[in-house]
Amino acid sequence: MAITDFLAASDITSAIGACEGKDSFSPRAFFKAVGLSKKTPTEIESVFKILDQDKSGFIEQDELQLFLQNFSKGARALARTETRTS
Repeated sequence: MAITDFLAASDITSAIGACEGKDSFSPRAFFKAVGLSKKTPTEIESVFKILDQDKSGFIEQDELQLFLQNFSKGARALARTETRTS
């Protein structure tokens, strides 16, 4: 299963482009831009399973740092400051 089975490649490209700069990642803006806010709970769960690389049921810090690369292989790694909630 690929992320593009659920999300449009053009939306992904646009969302990745919007957060190319350091500390420019906003989870809410990104999820809206890729179209996740319009998906059903089942579709969101499927996307989560793709993002949960180690299949632990959680997305850990190291997975979060490589989060954008799940959407586009050439995307940058997120800074630690972008992956913390507090």
